[in-house]
Amino acid sequence: MTNHDPYRQAGVDIDAGNRAVELMKTAVRATHTPNVLADVGSFGGLFALTNLPPQPVLVASTDGVGTKVKLAAELGRWRSIGRDIVNHCVNDILVQNARPLFFLDYIASSKLNPEAVAEVVTGAAEACRAVGCALLGGETAEMPGVYAEGAFDVAGTVVGIVDRAALLPQPDAMQAGDLLIGLPSSGPHTNGYSLIRQLVAGLDLNTTLPGTNTSLADALLAPHRCYLAEIDRVLHAGIAISGLAHITGGGHVENIPRVLPPHLAAEIDTAAWPWPPLFAQLLAWGEIDTRMAFRIFNMGIGMVIIAPASSAQPIQELLPEAILIGRLTSRHPSIPAVHLRTE
Repeated sequence: MTNHDPYRQAGVDIDAGNRAVELMKTAVRATHTPNVLADVGSFGGLFALTNLPPQPVLVASTDGVGTKVKLAAELGRWRSIGRDIVNHCVNDILVQNARPLFFLDYIASSKLNPEAVAEVVTGAAEACRAVGCALLGGETAEMPGVYAEGAFDVAGTVVGIVDRAALLPQPDAMQAGDLLIGLPSSGPHTNGYSLIRQLVAGLDLNTTLPGTNTSLADALLAPHRCYLAEIDRVLHAGIAISGLAHITGGGHVENIPRVLPPHLAAEIDTAAWPWPPLFAQLLAWGEIDTRMAFRIFNMGIGMVIIAPASSAQPIQELLPEAILIGRLTSRHPSIPAVHLRTE
């Protein structure tokens, strides 16, 4: 009889994986609704489909948190990363007017740290509970030789549902003169961090961000905001909207055109809102011009509502933080789909 463990010697610790599961079980179970038919540890998650809309459409999205996870690892802050991945994915399917049913996470590293994994999953569970979404399952992978020593990656998949008649966007309803109404972000969310990490390299992240009472670390790791509650308020009030754009990788320049018909363009007034201090500081450090900034960052706007002009006032009364940031214009094939007005 021997305690020799060749798998552990190869870099994979089965016991650490089991410990991670034990640490996260309570948080995961707290997201389970009567629709969840299998407990933590099953080979596959089971979710019963009940109370379906007349024409149910499943909407799915997979994403990661990019290199923000490296910054979180350096600072030993894991829980916010779990919130990031859930909220990012929920926002992505919200653009099509879907509501989340369940979420699956994937966490991979060179060497498993059970406490770190449990913190990530707990953050994901908290975000799932906030939007009524079951954390149905996931995978924790320890892969020495594939991931560099100390590397950590987080990704996730959400599945939601919407009635076919309620799908967004509705490009046929859009016309020149419709307005772009922005909802503030909580920071860079999960995009631009390869550049951000380069810009802050060597800085003390515990120092106060100029113009705020917040540390640079807190500003950089603020969790990705979820907009489900705000959009629900607008739709439940019967206010007409024709589209939503989640401002993620590619910023305003790349994301808004994804929901527009070919004959329309977006004109954005870049002076319509004060850019949050973090973005102003990043642009100064990197000597980044306005157009490039709006292609990299969300610049303080995380979700854009496209609506007829008649909806603007009701939306702003319902959501006082909403900002009128631009409008739709007719588009000639030779001009960009997004025009940034800087004066």
